[in-house]
Amino acid sequence: MNDMFSFMENTSLVGGLLIFLVLAVIAEMLLVIVIHKRYLSFMKRLGNGNNLDEMLKKYIEEVKAIEKDNGEIKNYYTKLDQDIASCIQKVGLVRYNAFKDVGSDLSFAIALLDGNDNGVVLNGIYGSEYSNIYAKPIKTKGSSYQLSQEEEYAIEIAEQTKNFMAKKRK
Repeated sequence: MNDMFSFMENTSLVGGLLIFLVLAVIAEMLLVIVIHKRYLSFMKRLGNGNNLDEMLKKYIEEVKAIEKDNGEIKNYYTKLDQDIASCIQKVGLVRYNAFKDVGSDLSFAIALLDGNDNGVVLNGIYGSEYSNIYAKPIKTKGSSYQLSQEEEYAIEIAEQTKNFMAKKRK
């Protein structure tokens, strides 16, 4: 008989603990609901009547969109930098007197180089009876054709500047 009373005591103890556990879970759920309502009220006060949490989510989405746009802009200007490197950036002009019988510096050599020192040099030779223009390709400061002193000087001037620069032969 003692075993029966001991079992009943254990069962009532387990039942009491079970009821206490159910009440604790219900109390926790009520606390979560109250805290959530207070949290929402707090966020609205911080957001001047708007839900700050929603505002933050919206701003995060906007920042992500801006980051994407910035990536596209970076790709675009990187491509522009590559394209610009192959455009004429350096110009050197030398005027000179090709023939003693012609009175002034009517002949010229002009070097047109890109950012990698590739391009062309044009040499316009003016004489009293004729005028000729010669073009020679330039690859990294040199040419497969023989360059005159004036052409070499025009290339040297172009390499020293990124702006148009004209000089008279020394």
